Amino acid sequence: MRVLLVHQNFPGQFRNLVPALARDPANQVVGFGMRAYAGPAPIRMVRYDIGRQSSAAIHPWVAELEAKVIRGEAAWRAALALKAEGFSPDVIYAHPSWGESIFLKDVWPEARLVLYCEFFYRHRGADVGFDPEFDDPSPDVACRLRMKNANNLLNLDIADGGISPTHWQRDTYPDAVRPRIDVIHDGIDTVRLRPDPQKRVTIEVGPDADNPGGTPMSRQRIVLGRDDEVITFVNRNLEPYRGYHIFMRALPEILRRRPKAHVLIVGGFDVSYGPRPPEGRTWRDIFLDEVKARLDRSRVHYLGYVPYDVHVSVLQLSTVHVYLTYPFVVSWSLLEAMSCGAAIVASDTAPVREMIVDGETGRLVDFFSIDGLASAVDELLGDAAARRRLGEKARAFACERYDLERVCLPRQLDYLLRR
Repeated sequence: MRVLLVHQNFPGQFRNLVPALARDPANQVVGFGMRAYAGPAPIRMVRYDIGRQSSAAIHPWVAELEAKVIRGEAAWRAALALKAEGFSPDVIYAHPSWGESIFLKDVWPEARLVLYCEFFYRHRGADVGFDPEFDDPSPDVACRLRMKNANNLLNLDIADGGISPTHWQRDTYPDAVRPRIDVIHDGIDTVRLRPDPQKRVTIEVGPDADNPGGTPMSRQRIVLGRDDEVITFVNRNLEPYRGYHIFMRALPEILRRRPKAHVLIVGGFDVSYGPRPPEGRTWRDIFLDEVKARLDRSRVHYLGYVPYDVHVSVLQLSTVHVYLTYPFVVSWSLLEAMSCGAAIVASDTAPVREMIVDGETGRLVDFFSIDGLASAVDELLGDAAARRRLGEKARAFACERYDLERVCLPRQLDYLLRR
């Protein structure tokens, strides 16, 4: 099979699929995106360059669509050149969010186009309007979201099918297109992501040691093991969409109740989703400043971005893992924590309930309940039997439904390579 994989930030969500496809010598795999691919799979990478930028004089509701059409045009030109070389894919698997796939069927009309259906924007029932503290007060929110979906709709109009990682994500799409979308998760490496009862982690801490650009002074190293109380909180970036503000507001009470607990916070200080903080500030500092007078900072450790092996070690070390999110795309880190056998306290939001069943695979608390979060973490830290039971069931659930090699990759390959 000739397979064209399209992702602006290649390989993105296709990182495990690329080597799986390339392992079969009968497949000819071509990557398509904006940057070079340095992964282990021996595939050809085709890059496209944007020839022009969005215009300044354009209706603001259309500006994002124009940017995607510009990307689509650039991808179309690169596709024409690829076709001129003699390459015609049997299947195109594209993440459509940046616009690259809008015109690819005009180059290869016989190719089967499959979309990675990550999210369809809504002004009710999902992330927008969920958190009153960060609501966009503009009266045109619904109008702007409708226009954001224009790219989705253009792609869905020409697609032959789609894959969504979760049922909740698929259900954000209109009723008319849901039957064409299969639910197949990206997959979790449950062999690598497994409990390690002997895990120990060495952390370098000290005044300003976690402050990027600051001058670390009086650094010291502490060693944490599975006998220690370790609370973990992991996000790509520390921001309200992932409940960082709620977690920080609950932290003083959690540490008051658990005088020996340490907190490991993994994540960058930028913004992945939602509003940006005031100029010159980060959400990390804003919510830390809000509570730091009541925190024992010697037990709260910001690790920033970490290599993946450190990320895995943090999850394996976790006594209780906290995961909070708006009704939005669930982070891989939740399933990774489950696979590591962590005892999880998570927000009772719709996408999370697909993985966490309260009292079975974890504990659920109201997203906005600071007292509820503090109590749930405290109770679980004090109940080793409950932690063990929840962690074992969480791992079993992750292995049964989301294992990369046994469940998810075979289903992805079967879907993409069917003729």
